Amino acid sequence: MDDYQTMVRIIKKVLIEIGFEKIDQASNGEEALAMVEEHSYDLVISDWNMDKMTGLELLEHIRANPATKELPFIMVTAESKPANVLAARSAGANNYLVKPFAPDTIKEKIEGILGPLD
Repeated sequence: MDDYQTMVRIIKKVLIEIGFEKIDQASNGEEALAMVEEHSYDLVISDWNMDKMTGLELLEHIRANPATKELPFIMVTAESKPANVLAARSAGANNYLVKPFAPDTIKEKIEGILGPLD
């Protein structure tokens, strides 16, 4: 099983444990953008490195759209370079999660944006 699928499985498990009931998954950035534009979401968790559109490009599109500009967004990546963190923050990411991470870290990042969930 590759890193991406492992990350998705961990994040989905944590989201279910903290009370999220409907969790959608996109296979690439373009699909994610289409889903965000078609549906209402409480949170987007996106990997920086995706096919067809990077997580940073996805974030920029979401922030440029008046209907989604306030949507909470967490960027996930293996890159902890200060320039990448700054780029994500400058583009409007609410939080940044560096792989590898513990499940508790995901919960802390989400609660930092949405408030206590238990």
